[in-house]
Amino acid sequence: MTAQPTKTTDVEYGSAGPVPLLLDVYDCGGTPEEDAQRAAIILIHGGGWFRGDKSKELSLGSMLACAGYLVFAVNYREAPDATFPASRDDVLTAAEWALASDWAFDRSKLAFFGGSAGGNLSIEASIATGRPAVSWSGMFDLLGIVEATDSLPATPTSQDLDAMKSADINQTGRDDAFLRWTILNEVGGDRSLLAQASTSRHASAKGGPVFLANSLAEFVPVTDASGMQAALAAVGVPSTLQLIPGTRHAEGYTQAAIGPTLAFLRSVFETDAPDAAGTTDAAVAGTAVATDAAGTAGTPGAAGTASAAVAS
Repeated sequence: MTAQPTKTTDVEYGSAGPVPLLLDVYDCGGTPEEDAQRAAIILIHGGGWFRGDKSKELSLGSMLACAGYLVFAVNYREAPDATFPASRDDVLTAAEWALASDWAFDRSKLAFFGGSAGGNLSIEASIATGRPAVSWSGMFDLLGIVEATDSLPATPTSQDLDAMKSADINQTGRDDAFLRWTILNEVGGDRSLLAQASTSRHASAKGGPVFLANSLAEFVPVTDASGMQAALAAVGVPSTLQLIPGTRHAEGYTQAAIGPTLAFLRSVFETDAPDAAGTTDAAVAGTAVATDAAGTAGTPGAAGTASAAVAS
């Protein structure tokens, strides 16, 4: 599809006390028959679980809608007012709302897609529902990251995140003190919650197939992405990991990752629909995508591997 999508803003999908939970819908539309057969995506913004807004997903939401998907871009409760697991619960509520809504799409074809903190929430939702998920630069072993940075202070960023585009945030490489701060902020400073909030520590065979992307020298340590893939492989969940040269983070590498991401989504939606347990078959297990210096996807690795390669 190439038509410009229509955007329906501030649709209420639930509430947290007196506060409505809102989402935007991106819809390129087609014939009634085409709409009934298309897949849908729950698009989850980043922002370290404490900043960000669905309005920043205009570019990616439009891109996905023009690729033929019905897109629900969600807002969720943020720290420190609402800490783990509030954000995850809101994403799951949004998915339940979408499945019960009047929007036309094939209910067997729903995926989660997010970057940075949204990538974390995407994989959390996949584990909970058995649906496919895409994560660009998600953070997963929160306990491991905090323990590895115990010698550092937890320092908030000086970036004006509210004024910045998603593709411009955290693009200069590692900032472990800020990463540590975002994680501790998400659990309200309660380190006893870190293990429970660490996605890679509760990977489940009931989870859906996963696409992971991460830059080699970016804000989120590349070992966190490879650790998530290893955790998925250990429980038999298929995944693909794309490693991208440089320091770009999440939507900062959209141009490099969107092609392999769309190929992944096409592949999982062409397989069998979720069964009664919510699991989905996928064609490739534990593969890795190599990218060259320009970020162009190379040949997928052999099925069954849980490692990644990058072309020089």
